[in-house]
Amino acid sequence: MSSSAVSAAEIRVTLPDGSVRTYAAGTTGTEVAASIGAGLAKAALAIRLDGVLKDLATPITRDARLEIVTLKDKNEAEVLELIRHDGAHVLAQAVQELYPGTQITFGPATEDGFYYDFVRDEPFTPDDFAKIEQRMREIVQRDLPIKREEWSPEKAVEYFKSIGETYKAEWVAEIAKRGEPISIYRQGDTWLDLCVGPHLPSTGKLPPVFKLMKVSGAYWRGDAKNRQLQRIYATAWRDQKELDAYLKRLEEAEKRDHRRLGKEMGLFHQQEEAAGMVFWHPKGWTLYRTLERYMRNRLEKAKYVEVRTPQLVDRKLWEASGHWEKFRENMYLAENEQGIREYGSDPNERVFALKPMNCPCHVQIFNQGLKSYRDLPLRMAEFGSCHRFEPGGALHGIMRVRNFTQDDAHIFCTEDQIISESKQFCELLKSIYHDMGFTDIRVKFSDRPEKRAGSDATWDKAESALKEACVAAGLDYTLNPGEGAFYGPKLEFVLRDTIGRDWQCGTLQVDFVLPERLGAEYVGADGQRHRPVMLHRAILGSFERFIGILLEHYAGKLPLWMAPVQAVVAPIVSDCDDYARQVADQLDAAGLRADTDLRNEKINYKIRELSLAKIPVIIVVGKKEAEQGTVTLRRLGEERQETIALAEAIARLTAEARMPQA
Repeated sequence: MSSSAVSAAEIRVTLPDGSVRTYAAGTTGTEVAASIGAGLAKAALAIRLDGVLKDLATPITRDARLEIVTLKDKNEAEVLELIRHDGAHVLAQAVQELYPGTQITFGPATEDGFYYDFVRDEPFTPDDFAKIEQRMREIVQRDLPIKREEWSPEKAVEYFKSIGETYKAEWVAEIAKRGEPISIYRQGDTWLDLCVGPHLPSTGKLPPVFKLMKVSGAYWRGDAKNRQLQRIYATAWRDQKELDAYLKRLEEAEKRDHRRLGKEMGLFHQQEEAAGMVFWHPKGWTLYRTLERYMRNRLEKAKYVEVRTPQLVDRKLWEASGHWEKFRENMYLAENEQGIREYGSDPNERVFALKPMNCPCHVQIFNQGLKSYRDLPLRMAEFGSCHRFEPGGALHGIMRVRNFTQDDAHIFCTEDQIISESKQFCELLKSIYHDMGFTDIRVKFSDRPEKRAGSDATWDKAESALKEACVAAGLDYTLNPGEGAFYGPKLEFVLRDTIGRDWQCGTLQVDFVLPERLGAEYVGADGQRHRPVMLHRAILGSFERFIGILLEHYAGKLPLWMAPVQAVVAPIVSDCDDYARQVADQLDAAGLRADTDLRNEKINYKIRELSLAKIPVIIVVGKKEAEQGTVTLRRLGEERQETIALAEAIARLTAEARMPQA
């Protein structure tokens, strides 16, 4: 349908191919899909109205760009989130049909699936999963229509209380306080849930490709003071092929679990007496220091200056920076009574906090002595040890800890230097990731949030500079609307590992606020005082987490330059122990990290044990090698081995083990 003269009661809809159609105002996405073709109408799941995902039944009341969303939509992540959101509702309905009296709370989509939290006295077990999954398939087969309704808060509270859903009633009251509409989605005639949507048009549109994964505990609204709920995790995909690939990826991820690898390789351990912290063993600390040495070399060549700031800082600084208000619950505090008596201060003022981040301390260094515009940019780096209180349930090996070391830096610059400094950082980051073995890098651009500091003109300049830097550095990005920090936009750098998992590591944030709050100034070319711009940036994120990512990415088979033990010399018989020691000494003298395995065990046993410990190179020596001055090299994961002169082996391994240079 098209017309050159559009009446006031008509709207113009622009389709992805650029064609424009006119419809009566209030036409739904369902009707638009049907007008285009029966096949599209059957496949339609939702609409994208001016880029925003909406229910298929949404009335279109103004001129707009419109896309009909199907399972084959180009935005795979958005489609998966849509079907997983519906999967959570189907799970909730199935549970309530099978176990009457069970209350439902929250059920969001997650990165690889969804979960729903339930209130039930009797515990769920994995033995219940098959029955629940079967009921979910039945609900899909019923093809129940899904319709959105808006209720008044009073009606919603009264309804949920009447059916015993006290948690839903409590949440309705919270929504009402914020002045938001009470959005209800009805699934068929008898079941409904509180939800903002969007949703599929019916349960029959949900691909029956889901699987319940596990059950765990969770507190209502994340507060340990509240009742513990039962959380059922599940996954959902567009087709069986995707589900099978995901399950295979999980199986592979389990083999690569950094906690298991850390134990097998003798790198670290953790224990309850220091929950969320890491006990680094000699081999693990060697790996840590190798990465630190590499990062320090790269930063020195990039003209960073390295600093060191205190671990324990008076709360006054955290109040001035704004972190006390926004981050207080995650900070470790300390009070010193002797200090209170000595200084005669109010006890409330002599409270110290272990630093959760380095930025306020870096501003204190910047503020020592008046800076000139000629001193900028000043790139200030610190391998800063930080402490943050993470809930026990959030801890995960060395990837989510309470004590960690950031590869942190802050660039103090002028507004005119934002683009060049951002571009230079992006290039440095890309180069470092390449050296670490990551070539698939995704960039998310997070722009201004609704609540923010600074003028629109300032935000325009900061966002434009970051986008221009991405383009100049050859980095494509996707928009992450409204997710910037309150003080400025940011880039998030996401690495994809060898089994397809994404890890958000590096960040670059533009900050106009902290220099203002903490009084940072420099003298400009005009002789006047100005505020510097502060670029917060990290590449690894934290050494602890990045080492965990590396272990899983390489399945423990680290590149030779990273490996804490690069080679082990294993004699076949004890008569060759002296030659094995000589070989190890020469390797060590050449700068290689070498060890010997002189256990009175058969060589095949030693090879199995050393392979389990992920030793990159096993050097086997016997009587023949001792007599001829040769060694037999065996690489991790390879059956093939070769016998070469010791000098040649040392030269070859030394070249392979050389740390990457800028």
